[in-house]
Amino acid sequence: MTRKPANPTRTRRPREAAREHILAAAEKLLVEKGPQSLKLAEVAAEAGVVNATVLHHFNSIDGVQTALMERMTGQLVDAILASEAPQDRLERSKIGIPLLFDVFENKGAARLAAWLELTGEFRRLEGAKLAMSKLIKKRIATQGVSKETAEDLVLVGVMLAISVGLVGPSLCELLGRPPETARRLAIAAMQAQVAIMQEKMRKPRQS
Repeated sequence: MTRKPANPTRTRRPREAAREHILAAAEKLLVEKGPQSLKLAEVAAEAGVVNATVLHHFNSIDGVQTALMERMTGQLVDAILASEAPQDRLERSKIGIPLLFDVFENKGAARLAAWLELTGEFRRLEGAKLAMSKLIKKRIATQGVSKETAEDLVLVGVMLAISVGLVGPSLCELLGRPPETARRLAIAAMQAQVAIMQEKMRKPRQS
């Protein structure tokens, strides 16, 4: 009697590694197919786990979407904070601003943010808010910039990055411009704002 081969043993991952594995699979789906693909069965299949495993780590598919947005935002902030920080603010902006646009363009964060907004779930982005606050506190506000000005810069930067990630290439196509034009102009606008701010701070205060 021929024996059937034994079922392969499942690899048990530590909790954080398992969560990261599922989120990496969800991010792959987001980039390749858009936020509408972030469904329980599809994420589980992409990660090679059963639905119950996803629910065990995130409670619901909403939890996966929230954690994914927080993960991408957190990675952005960590990358900016880990980068070399030249003394000149304009030079610093040339490092940080393109990273911001990379996340919202290349990783699909713009589409996920828009999806959460359109479905009335944008309030779930508390983790993203904390990551942005961390960036303001540890990088921008430590350079003699007021908290309000730092928040304004981050607010405008995120709005521009989301807009470029969502409709930038399509608008460029309609106007017969190269697809990277929207990104280039948005980054230039942000850097111009930083340059204006820097120039104002260099001028001696009048008594």
